[in-house]
Amino acid sequence: MKIGILSSGGDCPGINATIRGVGKTAIMHYGMEVIGIHSGFIGLLNKDVELFDERRLSGILNLGGTILGTSREKPFRKQLASGLGDKPEIIRKNYDELGLDCLVCIGGNGTQKTAALLAEQGLNVIGVPKTIDNDIWGTDITFGFDTAVNIATEAIDRLHSTASSHKRVMVVEVMGHHAGWIALYAGMAGGADVILLPELGYDLEKINKTILDRAHRGKPYSIVVVAEGLKTPEKKRPSDFITRMIEEQTGIESRDTVLGYIQRGGNPSPFDRNLATCLGGHATELIAKREFGKMVCMRDNRVSSVPLSEVAGKLKVITPKHDLIIQGERMGISFGH
Repeated sequence: MKIGILSSGGDCPGINATIRGVGKTAIMHYGMEVIGIHSGFIGLLNKDVELFDERRLSGILNLGGTILGTSREKPFRKQLASGLGDKPEIIRKNYDELGLDCLVCIGGNGTQKTAALLAEQGLNVIGVPKTIDNDIWGTDITFGFDTAVNIATEAIDRLHSTASSHKRVMVVEVMGHHAGWIALYAGMAGGADVILLPELGYDLEKINKTILDRAHRGKPYSIVVVAEGLKTPEKKRPSDFITRMIEEQTGIESRDTVLGYIQRGGNPSPFDRNLATCLGGHATELIAKREFGKMVCMRDNRVSSVPLSEVAGKLKVITPKHDLIIQGERMGISFGH
């Protein structure tokens, strides 16, 4: 069999570990031919590919980013203006000309939706969930999430000393798009006093009451962790809006820090390396069994798979019944609602 591998969407720690897991399993165990497709779906449109061998896949386990490059090309969003036909047709044509038996798509929600649409077009496709946001439906966890939580937690740890020294409120904004997984896990691990998630909403009066109550109990500083997807008036940056409101309404000096892209850069954590390796290996196993049209996943601590048709267009979000939220509230942590 001959398989192609591409990575699409934002970069994320663990993509290279996944490429290695897929490719080495395919070559060493199943005797398959493997090609890498550059720059996501753009590479499939342009037939920008390279042949992988075992040596090419060595030494990349611990590397951040992706050796294949990536893009946010969504071939079903727009059609080409040229007379070559639309992008899905070009992908199908190039898939056939390259002699592929299956396409492995490593990516987040948008990539899995594209993979599902390609499967509907008749291509043999396997999806591998990738995002620091941990918001892909159908899997308990995605690689990249653990690394991002580690980075965000370390940043929060470091801000405690500054907040304490200056008796300030420090507001930390973390990534996550429309889901608050990084904010919840890093906030709890970093000992935050207030954690604001898009799924729960917030009440400024309750946030300020928590901060003032802490001050009255002899705790003159607070750490507030804010998810980037938090809704604010006039779509203002969440950390900027929350910081300004806290300072204006409590009189306590407040500062904000936006962690940004450092959360998804750098080397993957050991957990993410192992998770990516297992998911990549299982993707190749599904190909060998000709079980196409699926996304590999982790469920109940076991590697499994779920139909791509069930994943497409869905988002995994936090509910108020999450164990960390319940425990946090019991300990006096405010979630702003």
